[in-house]
Amino acid sequence: MLRFQFAHLFKFTCRIYCRNLQTNMNDFAVLNTGRKMPLVGLGTWKSEPGKVKQAVVWALQAGYRHIDCAAIYGNESEIGEAFQEMLGPDKALKREDVFVTSKLWNTKHHPEDVEPALLNSLKELKLEYLDLYLIHWPYAFQRGDTAFPRQEDGTLLYDDIDYKVTWAAMEKLVEKGLVRAIGLSNFNSRQINDVLSMANIKPTVLQVEGHPYLAQVELLAHCRERGLVMTAYSPLGSPDRAWKRPDEPVVLEEPVIAALAKKYNKSLAQIIIRWQTQRGVVTIPKSVTESRIKENIQVFDFTLEPDEMDSVTALNKGWRYIVPTITVDGKPVLRDAGHPHYPFNDPY
Repeated sequence: MLRFQFAHLFKFTCRIYCRNLQTNMNDFAVLNTGRKMPLVGLGTWKSEPGKVKQAVVWALQAGYRHIDCAAIYGNESEIGEAFQEMLGPDKALKREDVFVTSKLWNTKHHPEDVEPALLNSLKELKLEYLDLYLIHWPYAFQRGDTAFPRQEDGTLLYDDIDYKVTWAAMEKLVEKGLVRAIGLSNFNSRQINDVLSMANIKPTVLQVEGHPYLAQVELLAHCRERGLVMTAYSPLGSPDRAWKRPDEPVVLEEPVIAALAKKYNKSLAQIIIRWQTQRGVVTIPKSVTESRIKENIQVFDFTLEPDEMDSVTALNKGWRYIVPTITVDGKPVLRDAGHPHYPFNDPY
């Protein structure tokens, strides 16, 4: 009897230990370069100047080791101030402790513009290298320093340069040691294959919109088969976006997620972030509120059951919140859908 109790206790303890070990080890993804990328990072899109520096400081103090940036967000210089304050040989955190991502904007796709664009981001961020640099979108705008070049009627001026030409220039940044890895953002499965067909340095990451209403199941499988890690932006449905419509479904009001939040005594946001991290998807929730920043990374002390994971994935509606639109004759129209490299015309 005693032997049975001991065996049962040993098995139970082993199960708890293994679960804890799995939870602890699952706080990062491994890139195809062998480097680790933390599964939860701080997103900085729409983080207002005057607030984003403090948000990054709070995040680093709360244990974040991954900050997601982009030139077009217009706040890299302030993020750089936070890095200067928090990182360094004489600080608690070293530069190599933090994974920093930035992105090449659409007006900088020509090969001769790629390195200067990166160097400008490095200057703003006060860093000597990036851990990851992404092509922000597969389509290009007209070259120059105007972020959204427009014709007189307000329509955007595009460039038809092939993203594969841009990719070749991105590879040189790795060779020069200016970036540790390169990847893609908002590319579809066909475009990923297109880049892989010619790449000397393979993309490590695909960053796309991802949340329970846009579960990206097919695209995630496509990435896994090809050795890419997926990052999900707007993981909570981007509730603060300016173009939100009253008739849209709201992820953070979903009853299935609310029930899981109650069961685990977690917020709905924590359930969504945990669902993504258990799928191996890197997640970059944005916040400038200290309590939410702290809350969003507290997701590694519980594990959703397989059927619970499936119930969240089953909420998928193929619903995109983040699609560039313009208003024509009072109606919203897809801004870039006519461009030959527009990614969202394909199924995934």
